[in-house]
Amino acid sequence: MSGFALHLLRHGAPETPGLLMGRTDGAPIAEGIAACVAQARDLGIERLIASGLHRSHAAGEAIGAALGLPLLIDPRWRELDFGDWDGKAASAIDRDALGRFWDDPDANPPAGGERWSALVARVSAAIADLPPVPTLIVTHGGAMRAALHALCGFDQRQLWAFDLSYSTLLSLRVWRGEPPSAQIAGLTP
Repeated sequence: MSGFALHLLRHGAPETPGLLMGRTDGAPIAEGIAACVAQARDLGIERLIASGLHRSHAAGEAIGAALGLPLLIDPRWRELDFGDWDGKAASAIDRDALGRFWDDPDANPPAGGERWSALVARVSAAIADLPPVPTLIVTHGGAMRAALHALCGFDQRQLWAFDLSYSTLLSLRVWRGEPPSAQIAGLTP
């Protein structure tokens, strides 16, 4: 079995970068949307999905218009909910609490926020529901890391080693199974 291509594209830069933006949404800048469209242009995808948050939805709409594909919305691909920290700059958050979170986000979620394991569970469910056709998902850095954990088995420290800046494209070859698995085919900033 040859598997299928799964491309995960982080949304373009928002108007206010540098914030912990989970459920907090922000408008993307035009250059960020254009960068996403450029990343998607030659992927040969048959299916296009976005998380539904405006910063990913806007890029998904532009990509769909450029490629002549309908955009499907799947909220399971949204970013981790940062709870009380959502929409704040890291500098506005207690340093020790933030350090504990980055060290172990499942054991130390933000107050009122989502556990890492919940993010992994919803992204894993979204992956399991994908048909085996070349697919592009316009999503968020946390969801991309959750997919890498679920599909490739990377642990928490390894996941932070990936630079997933705005408009980064992560390409995977996915094989069905219990659980599904994948191989990284490319990472394009």
